[in-house]
Amino acid sequence: MPTSGVAEEAALLGTMPSDSMDDIELKNIQLQFPSARSLSRDDSSACEEIVSTDHGPIVVAIQGSRNKPAILTYHDLGLNYISSFQAFFNYIDMRALLENFCVYHVNAPGQEEGAQSFNEDYVYPTMDELATQLECVLAKFGLKQFIGFGVGAGANILARFALTNPNKVSALCLINCVSTQAGWIEWGYQKLNARHLRSKGMTQGVLDYLMWHHFGRNTEERNHDLVQVYKSYFERNVNATNLALFIDSYVRRTDLNIQREMDLTKKKEGMTLGMPVINITGSYSPHMDDTVTLNGRLDPTNSSWMKISDCGMVLEEQPGKVSEAFRLFLQGEGYAIQVGRRPSKISTAPSFEVAPLSPTKMAQFRKASIEELLKSKFSTGQWPTSAIHITENPISAVVC
Repeated sequence: MPTSGVAEEAALLGTMPSDSMDDIELKNIQLQFPSARSLSRDDSSACEEIVSTDHGPIVVAIQGSRNKPAILTYHDLGLNYISSFQAFFNYIDMRALLENFCVYHVNAPGQEEGAQSFNEDYVYPTMDELATQLECVLAKFGLKQFIGFGVGAGANILARFALTNPNKVSALCLINCVSTQAGWIEWGYQKLNARHLRSKGMTQGVLDYLMWHHFGRNTEERNHDLVQVYKSYFERNVNATNLALFIDSYVRRTDLNIQREMDLTKKKEGMTLGMPVINITGSYSPHMDDTVTLNGRLDPTNSSWMKISDCGMVLEEQPGKVSEAFRLFLQGEGYAIQVGRRPSKISTAPSFEVAPLSPTKMAQFRKASIEELLKSKFSTGQWPTSAIHITENPISAVVC
């Protein structure tokens, strides 16, 4: 009887419809390493244009629809718009912002990808002159106002422009911004770096200083892959001669000469940034104390200071936190107000448009992006059954 029962059960199972899991056949498991991340123009969706200025031409890259409000970016030492902002503005939340803004990425003279070395008699613009070049950018693209987004040396340049042209800057996002002139230690290191760059190119000493400038200390312990990407970039993609000139200009910067005025009767006469400012730094950044100094010189009623934990290069290591802070900052400035009732000839019911930067809009964009990704990966609508590949996560920052 037991034997007969087993036979009947086996016969019954054989006639039952196959389980859905039988459609997936695990033939092998293969470990694949992601292709190396590229900090090159090939991965950029921006359109580059050359703008003539009194101190030579500069390259400006435009990303987004030009009839939208403008965000103008400026990069730090050793970088250009691609290596400084490409990954951040391709982050999924920032891509949602680009639906509502046009981004103008400004490159410092000679810092763009593939730039030719300047002649020996070329006089590089001072920091104030680099700020003046932005007037040519505004005139070229017909911009009356913009939101500034700068990092390091670029943040200092945007702050200088905002002080002399307050009506043309509606808001500022400054990352690791230094408002004082260079101290003796910084001056000595940077002068030595500039000398090495001119005579020997990218030496190990210059490379170590650039890594410290951008990431702070203990970089290998935080994000080894990201560090290797930027080390390789500095060694292979930076024009050493032109970078030496940019460093010389930055180390010779003057003090911004701004101060906080607490007396309400003299507040209008005070010399400080009058537009809203968000002042951001990382907990491991070597410039954190400089941002504290800047915060103490700004008007507390229209500025805020933000320190992001566990990072030095905030745009790369914590893009989620920076994008959220920037989104809320823009919402506070009225860029996300809800559109009111819209007249309709078909229906008398009131219709509302979702706020461009609202959480609902962001969630919808994330969902659409994921669906688009899945559709591109599996265009046939079926999960691949030949093999399952387990792939190591590509270089990515912490998302919170």
